[in-house]
Amino acid sequence: MQPFAMPPSKSCTSSMPSSPPRGAARPSALPPSGAAVTAGLPTVDGRPGARQASPPGPRRNVMRRAGAADRLPAPRRRCSVPAGRIAMPGPATTALVILAAVIALFLWGRLRHDVVALIGLIATGLSGLVPSEQLFAGFGHPAVLTVAAALILSAGFERAGVIAVAAEWVERFTATPFLHGLALTGIVTVASAFMNNVGALALMMPVAIGTARRAGRAPGLLLMPMAFGALLGGMTTLMGTPPNLIVSAFRETAVGSPFGVFDFSRVGVPVAVAGLAFLLLLGPRLLPARAREGGRAPASFDVGTYTVELIVPEGSRADGAILRDLVGESGLVVTEVLREGRVLPAFNFRRLKAGDILLIRGVVEEIEEAAGRLGLEVARGDRAVDPASFDQAGYEAAEVLVARGSPLIGRPVREFGLIAQDRALVVGLAREDVDVTDRLGEMRFRPGDILLVHAESEALPELMRRFELLPLASRDLNLGRPRRVLPALAIFGAAVAATVAGLVPITLAFFAAVVGFLLARVLRVENLYDAVDWSVIVLLGAMFPLGHALESSGASRMAAEALLGLGNLPVWAVLGAVLVVTMLVSDVINNAATALLMAPIALSVARATGASPDMFLMAVAIGASCAFLTPIGHQANTLVMGPGGYRFGDYWRLGLPLEVVIVLVAVPLLMALWG
Repeated sequence: MQPFAMPPSKSCTSSMPSSPPRGAARPSALPPSGAAVTAGLPTVDGRPGARQASPPGPRRNVMRRAGAADRLPAPRRRCSVPAGRIAMPGPATTALVILAAVIALFLWGRLRHDVVALIGLIATGLSGLVPSEQLFAGFGHPAVLTVAAALILSAGFERAGVIAVAAEWVERFTATPFLHGLALTGIVTVASAFMNNVGALALMMPVAIGTARRAGRAPGLLLMPMAFGALLGGMTTLMGTPPNLIVSAFRETAVGSPFGVFDFSRVGVPVAVAGLAFLLLLGPRLLPARAREGGRAPASFDVGTYTVELIVPEGSRADGAILRDLVGESGLVVTEVLREGRVLPAFNFRRLKAGDILLIRGVVEEIEEAAGRLGLEVARGDRAVDPASFDQAGYEAAEVLVARGSPLIGRPVREFGLIAQDRALVVGLAREDVDVTDRLGEMRFRPGDILLVHAESEALPELMRRFELLPLASRDLNLGRPRRVLPALAIFGAAVAATVAGLVPITLAFFAAVVGFLLARVLRVENLYDAVDWSVIVLLGAMFPLGHALESSGASRMAAEALLGLGNLPVWAVLGAVLVVTMLVSDVINNAATALLMAPIALSVARATGASPDMFLMAVAIGASCAFLTPIGHQANTLVMGPGGYRFGDYWRLGLPLEVVIVLVAVPLLMALWG
């Protein structure tokens, strides 16, 4: 990329004329009393030393009354470009260059989003756009703290069993695909208005997959609408998604007061309802055939179909047995037998020996039953592990998804136990295009892989954060505590009511609710901060200075002028352009970063057009929640990619028409309610 260079600017200097010859009258250093002299009166017309005639008016008359000998000669101003020197860019240009670099790093995708934000923070500080004493103020910003509190409360809802209670009713509404989708997507949409989008989706995914199996439908018919519903629900309340909190913070800076808890509902609820209707009525027709055919297409698979390696121990029932007799009617598929470094075909009449490693594909329950019945052990590096050892107290089995950006990507499965410090083991792996001849340990992690992990209960949350693993389901665990549902709802409802009534700010109300969750035993102190996604907190805290630098330096005004310079557009068209641009940016970078970058530009556009800033800020909030075109725009999209059997191009087929619907519904509502 060519370095950004500004055209050389002229440097102007002022100097007094040379001393008059000896004996000549020297002008007085100061004018006589009563005479007026205005500094900087002469100006430059482009030629070094040129002087402009004195402007008409009283000031010229005053100069005439002063004697010729008493007048100060005008300083000569010389403008030139110093040889070999390049003029430094202005603050606005510097801010735009940093912004372009940050967006480029987001698009590159090789660095995690919080690391990119820290690079932007450092560049902002070194450039002097933000004073050093204010550079880290973003980490203490109320919006950042509110996001942290909202994540903790979201974990409290999960632990209290709020979603589990709702999920119990889903089985009653699976008679038709429409009712099935309405029940699941509706629950996720409503839950996402008050808790973390990914958390709400992750809790309902096992329910969706299980009910789809029993109803004879493909999970892919339900999962993408559920993911999109999670994003739609987040735009309806202040705490629904971080972009809403960020937009509210910019509104407080610009206008003097933040948005209320349900101010976003005025446009967000109609948009969410319209989007939900589109997903349920037209969505199934836009999904690919492989996602609609009830698992009959080869590319479709269900969570729980894993590739596992089991060892035949000496003296076990499998030692010396015929392969066909062992498999029987279990439904398991033995793809290979590894014996003394050789790969043998899994013929039905193959006689097994102690030390053989069986490469097996099947669902978890069938694999566990076969391992227990035949005395097989789980292969782990250079030794075997008895599966019964994982049933001990302090251990649990969980299904997790490898997120895009996980440090595991590209590494072989056999290394997982080593880097997890022997506190966890990958027992099985499921992916859409798995090669049945690949050994589990030699497979390399990919984004979207679903892992069956046995781990220490205390270590599992930390390992999931460290390796960016998203939860799908836990085996033999009670995911919720229904007896805590009422206390959780009462405490959270009181916090929201206090905020709506204007008694306390939302940050204080949410942290008071966190303390209430602890006192009511909805949350445990030792797990209090497990739900906080610190990468998001660092992202927000590091990006706030750049967002404010765009505003204070005039860079956002320049971007707004560039947008308005496209033509003499009416306000509704400019509003639609801001909404669409925000949508496109949110599809490729984090939605919180999108809001931080677009909010100051939206405020500048509002000032330039004389329109309400609330209208444009709301457009940014809605657009930042519309990451429907790619699986990388939001974690919810990534979460369903593997289990649903989706491909990268499947998202825009459903997401693009959905975004068109949202624009058509949102722009008139924004004009009518916030214009």
